[in-house]
Amino acid sequence: MKESVTVGLIGDHNESVTAHRAIPLALKRAGESAGIAIAFEWVPTEEIDSIARVDGYDGLWCIPGSPYRNMDGALLAIRHVRQSGIPFLGTCGGFQHAVVEYARNVLGWANAGHAEVDADSPHMVIAPLECALVEATGPVRLLVGSHIAAAYGREETIEGYHCRFGLNPRFQEELVRGPLRATATDHAGDIRAIELDGHPFFVATLFQPERAALNGEDTPIVNAFVRACAIESNATQSHEDAKAQVR
Repeated sequence: MKESVTVGLIGDHNESVTAHRAIPLALKRAGESAGIAIAFEWVPTEEIDSIARVDGYDGLWCIPGSPYRNMDGALLAIRHVRQSGIPFLGTCGGFQHAVVEYARNVLGWANAGHAEVDADSPHMVIAPLECALVEATGPVRLLVGSHIAAAYGREETIEGYHCRFGLNPRFQEELVRGPLRATATDHAGDIRAIELDGHPFFVATLFQPERAALNGEDTPIVNAFVRACAIESNATQSHEDAKAQVR
């Protein structure tokens, strides 16, 4: 396995955001757990106007803190990893924007919207939660066979949130019938995590698992993401080495 990885953090860094303080700690603990040196870069959304800005990372993590200054930049980055097979983790706002990107570019709903920034979209795939989850915690059920369940090694976890928007129930059936699928729910059955079939690692959670690092705890899904970054980077390098030898 590769001994070092570099992660691009897609979003607009703000030290006052709790999750932004937690993310470096979560990555550090993940690297220590796997024996991998972790480097990361905050990638402001307004800098993303082409794939070139987000290419070259071993993985991308779309972080909390929306609305982003450049929503299209965040969506471009997510589309890049979805299509290329680069490992992806989205938390909170990252979950929401992964849903919007999928709706627009896979389902063909070009006007798919996020209620936080576009209240008039006929395909409002991200809508206000019936009960806002601001500094809330609660149990989450993990679907057996998913990346997230494998990472946690159990079928339920307690997680923290800071969000007011989630998957619109009106479009839920069409959105998660595959290849995008629901892989975690709360006890009411509301979707709290999604994954993409056929992708090495494409996981997004409405909750903010990184917050565990602020309490000195490991974050299992971040650990799994870092390992996936190393594995996929190794595979890519081996493929490039093989092509060079053929030449």
